Amino acid sequence: MSIQIKESLSGFLTNREQSVYELSMTKPIMLVFLRHFGCIFCRESLKEISDKMPLFKAYKIQPIFVHMSDFKTAQGYFEEYGLVEAEHISDQECKLYQSFHLAKGNFNQLFGLKIWMQGIKTATKGIPVSLRQVGDGMQMPGIFMIWQGKLVDKYVHKLASDSPDYEVLMNCCQS
Repeated sequence: MSIQIKESLSGFLTNREQSVYELSMTKPIMLVFLRHFGCIFCRESLKEISDKMPLFKAYKIQPIFVHMSDFKTAQGYFEEYGLVEAEHISDQECKLYQSFHLAKGNFNQLFGLKIWMQGIKTATKGIPVSLRQVGDGMQMPGIFMIWQGKLVDKYVHKLASDSPDYEVLMNCCQS
């Protein structure tokens, strides 16, 4: 699977009208493709990244979120998790998800027993459960590290409930 970074990102600008490709020429980018905002695991990811923002700053890595909502709705979720300054891309048609080869999940990846068990565990951490779906409920998430216009590492979720080790991903861009 080959991803043409420049071609994939062309036509997609962040909420601050910035090109991810151009930003990646100056600093490492963690491109975080989220599930829909109603998903408990999406909100868990936002909390985890928010909690790790001092580490992102220390590593000089810029997280940029890709979501399936309009900018205003997304900004409300980012603010809820202390990510007021978050840069993000609205991809309501999932074209960027497709260009990064992020698949739609099957029943077990989205609703299997392991997912339910992890969802209960996540809810006990104070992450709220919601039935509101903002985006494609079948879309799987993923994370791509882009540095100097090149894909240097990635984490593609096998299950909706997977939680990557963000620090391991960040280490790919340290000299």
